[in-house]
Amino acid sequence: MEKQYSTMTDQELREEIAKLKEKSRKAEQLGIVNEYAVYERKALMAAAYLVDLDTIVPGEMYKLDGSPGEYFMVERLKGRFAWGYRLGGDRFEEALPVSILIPVKAGK
Repeated sequence: MEKQYSTMTDQELREEIAKLKEKSRKAEQLGIVNEYAVYERKALMAAAYLVDLDTIVPGEMYKLDGSPGEYFMVERLKGRFAWGYRLGGDRFEEALPVSILIPVKAGK
């Protein structure tokens, strides 16, 4: 039986992320695109449990890891997701794992 990410220690989460990254690498090499995507998403979710939620501030703007030039305005947090909208878009509300948010302000 698998442990929930919320009950894992930081070390266990890091080990889980490494396993998932290895599985996604193998799936990519084999050309199994959907399996690759699943493992990448799971790794992002596991990484979200390593983020200190106090560092994600509603009303602040964040860069999106893996999406150069895209910014996300956080309106609220719910669990390990930041709800808000991408800048430059039609203000469509979406939820993103906190693990892909990079602070725009220096020193954070």
